[in-house]
Amino acid sequence: MKSGRRFSFSKVKNGALWASAVADEIIATHPDAALYTTAAGISPSGVVHFGNFRDVVTSHLVREALKEKRKNTRLIFSWDNFDRFRKVPKGVPESFIEHIGKPLSKIPDPFGELPSYAERFQRPFVEAMKMLDIEIEYRNQTELHESGVYDEAIFHALSERLKIADILLSFMTEKAKGEKGIDPEVYRENYYPIAVYSKFTGKDATKILNYDGGTCITYLCAETGKEDTVDLSKEHIAKLAWKPDWAMRWRHEQVHFEPGGHDHASPGGSYDTASTITKEVFNYEPPVFIEYKFVGIQGLGSKMSGSKGNAISPLELLDIYEPDLLKWLYFRKSPDQSFELAFNTEIYRQYDEYDLAHPEHNVVPFRQVVGFGQIVQWQKDKLETVLTAHGFNYSKESITSRIPLAKNWVTKYNPDELIVLNVDLNTVYVATLTDLRKQQIRTLHDQLMKGEGVSISELETMIYHVPKTPGLEGVELKKEQRDFFKDVYNLLIGRDIGPRLSTFLWAVDRNQVLKLLAL
Repeated sequence: MKSGRRFSFSKVKNGALWASAVADEIIATHPDAALYTTAAGISPSGVVHFGNFRDVVTSHLVREALKEKRKNTRLIFSWDNFDRFRKVPKGVPESFIEHIGKPLSKIPDPFGELPSYAERFQRPFVEAMKMLDIEIEYRNQTELHESGVYDEAIFHALSERLKIADILLSFMTEKAKGEKGIDPEVYRENYYPIAVYSKFTGKDATKILNYDGGTCITYLCAETGKEDTVDLSKEHIAKLAWKPDWAMRWRHEQVHFEPGGHDHASPGGSYDTASTITKEVFNYEPPVFIEYKFVGIQGLGSKMSGSKGNAISPLELLDIYEPDLLKWLYFRKSPDQSFELAFNTEIYRQYDEYDLAHPEHNVVPFRQVVGFGQIVQWQKDKLETVLTAHGFNYSKESITSRIPLAKNWVTKYNPDELIVLNVDLNTVYVATLTDLRKQQIRTLHDQLMKGEGVSISELETMIYHVPKTPGLEGVELKKEQRDFFKDVYNLLIGRDIGPRLSTFLWAVDRNQVLKLLAL
């Protein structure tokens, strides 16, 4: 079995950047290319998720490395929306089972808002790439097929169908042939490298009965039992099967680099098979290939899948990640390294590491925006006042940009982290208080009644003074203050601990606080 041009990370020496090493290999292989093409793509059968985004990032970084070497280059992304609809993903009505077998672009939008099912999943991805400032040339495979631009290649593949069949057989193990009941001679005789969408149903449940050696085929529609003879140069209802299709498009777009996940990268898998087809059938040198490893998620359960409802798109990641931070997390790892994104408190560390790597930005820490932001109800001016009162001087731009991200992180994904005032007096907790501790709460209540408009620093002095029982000092005084704070937090938010109390009392609804402290 032959394989394509796989890039080995062992070639990266002396701290060189992997993308630069890939670019060098591409240039060495194609020294006279006028335009270098890196590629990525996806079948929009469901949410185009953050794992697919690594496909784009890998090609993007190689494109940028080629640019640095002063080469003309582009990144193309294929929407494989002429692919068949295989199964109904979570979140899509079960009634869509009637569309299985049709092209994704020919199925209606499940919510009746967009031109097609495919567009439902394409648009959020395109929007995210704009936000991330990643320049992409998109390829709509339905439009390209229906334009006839692939006709010549499809007819060439049909004329070479036996050669393609032999290549596919050569990559099958004897065990696999046996399990699938494949007789090589029968397989060769019946093999055609195209799928045909029936004119009667729009589905690909068809069988080719005859090919005239030119542009016409006769097929049987399995669902209706009808036969039809069609000139494929006039009616574009056929597409190449996956591996011949990939091989054909490499030549058509003159692709020099394309990455893939483990499913494509396994020895004898899609990439190796397509590489052999592109060489022997389409006379084109296959692109340099890199396998990229899995990107995981913390805080949302199991591995994501585009056919499942738990898939997270790049646009959803941008609900909680700044665009530059999200790119940085992908960029800093080479494709052979796995890493995880975070919807839990691990995101604090990621923001901290990014900020530490960019000290010139003078940005507010994400964890401070989460903590202080919800106290001030995400009001920018109040948050600035709080930060200044605590001696911080962060850029106003960072406060503006991180407030909505922190709010999304808490409200959408971590509601347990929300700090919410109780609705009524916590009578259960009041029953546990001694007379002395009840009196401390009453004292705080009375001082807050009189202290409308006091500053955070004045509130700080007040709350530390309330539990100062005569004669208490040192460790005993600190314990008394801790107990007092615990009492206040339980009466206000039902927890033993909470945000900085002076800031909290300054920011939240004073009337509600007085109600909750009225013993």
